[in-house]
Amino acid sequence: MTVVDTHLHVWDPGRAAYDWLGPAMSPVDRAMRFRDARPALRTAGVTAAVLVQAADNHADTDLMLATAATNPEVVGVVAWVPLDDPDRARARLAVLRRDPHMVGVRTLLHERSDPDWILGPDAGAGLALLAEAGLTFDYSTSSPAALRHLPELAARHPTLRLVVDHLGKPPVGGGREDRAEWHRLIAAAAKHPRVHAKVSGLYSASGALDAWTTDEVRPYVEDALELFGPERLMYGGDWPISLQAGGYARTWEAVCELLAPLAPDDRAAVLGGTAARFYRLDPALLNTAHGAAV
Repeated sequence: MTVVDTHLHVWDPGRAAYDWLGPAMSPVDRAMRFRDARPALRTAGVTAAVLVQAADNHADTDLMLATAATNPEVVGVVAWVPLDDPDRARARLAVLRRDPHMVGVRTLLHERSDPDWILGPDAGAGLALLAEAGLTFDYSTSSPAALRHLPELAARHPTLRLVVDHLGKPPVGGGREDRAEWHRLIAAAAKHPRVHAKVSGLYSASGALDAWTTDEVRPYVEDALELFGPERLMYGGDWPISLQAGGYARTWEAVCELLAPLAPDDRAAVLGGTAARFYRLDPALLNTAHGAAV
């Protein structure tokens, strides 16, 4: 089985600006390269990875593409383009799409001062470009509140493949009312068949990131399986943020435990099949990644 980690970051403050990266992010407030992640991936049996943007600038995307060019395990790159400047976005996409690793786009929605930015007409024009190009959009959130936009986005762009990062940041460790609100919002998003979600980044919603337990995460994964089905869920390890949440091995083992009750085909979908289909990963790159991993 090909296991695809659909949410892995690399960054280098010497090559790109990361405004959110500082001492509070220790021990990852430094260059984090794919070679640093490789041992954990191999121990877990992960054979391929999709790199996801970590800054709204071209330099971060260029770093990911350069990483993909020299590390065969990288089979996809979710890049950044200036969605709210459609002319620039179109020109940048024309360049990026020459690279077979280019599969989608993300922007740090949770870092913007306007919480409704993604619903603006300029961003909408940018999303239309992605749909036209057959590219995906990773929807980032810092709290479940941002999920409220997804039904409208899905209705406006019915051919755009959307994926909710980290299950929309559910309130792990929170109370029943918090869970009910998250469930209401993500259930509304899940009604749209092109909306997918990542089983990733499921850490404590308040306090230390490593204060979560598998049992606290379990109800959210069970809800997601019920709402989306395995065919619209995909695994993401969220390295290197996972290092602050107890380590990659801990998060991987929790996901394996939570997926254990599934039938083999359903488990294989979450761990790789959904990702290959959603991101339209190049089969040649997947084969090369598998060969490098084994």
